[in-house]
Amino acid sequence: MNTKKILTIIAIVLVICLIGWLCYGYYQKAFIKVQNPIATMEIEGYGTIKIELYPEIAPNTVANFICLANRGFYNGLTFHRTIPNFMIQGGDKEGTGSGSPSLSDIKDNVEQDSKYNIKGEFIANGFNKNTLKHEEGVISMARGDYSTLGLSEEGYNSAGSQFFIMTGNNSSLNGLYAAFGKVIEGIEVVHEIENVEVVTRDSSASEGVDKPVNPPVIKSLSVETYGIDYGIPKTQEPFDIQSWYQSHMTSN
Repeated sequence: MNTKKILTIIAIVLVICLIGWLCYGYYQKAFIKVQNPIATMEIEGYGTIKIELYPEIAPNTVANFICLANRGFYNGLTFHRTIPNFMIQGGDKEGTGSGSPSLSDIKDNVEQDSKYNIKGEFIANGFNKNTLKHEEGVISMARGDYSTLGLSEEGYNSAGSQFFIMTGNNSSLNGLYAAFGKVIEGIEVVHEIENVEVVTRDSSASEGVDKPVNPPVIKSLSVETYGIDYGIPKTQEPFDIQSWYQSHMTSN
């Protein structure tokens, strides 16, 4: 058999293999349901919350949450804000509602560590795939709101590590915050946390509004990805509202 025939046979085999690979990929996509990642959150003294995450509607948000969780970022943090019939909020390493994660929290060998934010994956920010409504049990990303200053986009892209879990339905949040999953087990734990004693509910108070007297502690939070690598999230530099205020006041 001459060289030309051998090369022809090899080419035919490669084409057949490529067609087979493409067909198998199509089959997997069309007929095999990929298991969504499941987050397991252990709350000291309260119990376990399990949350199914939805990478198909908020891929970067889910990747960010998985990275932080599986590197132990959330372990030992608290729910620093709870509002009955609305939501419980946690995931801030400062425990104040003003903290942001750092690049070293999501990846190794960071040469110049700094805080980061992620782009908001919701309709108002041009991400139309996310139609998940803010209903009971839905988990969503907390972010800043600078819209009264004419800085809507800066607020839209200010999420980092803080999240909230809905304890009731609130349509006013739909399309404005990046919802990315839903509680599938332990909703009773969520409701128990929403009703803890707080320092004050008085919105005119200077501090302690909606802050639990004894903030519930996230003992552990990890995500089962079922062998799928969701990668490292795309990040961006956080908007510095304090610097903006200073420059704005100086210019005026």
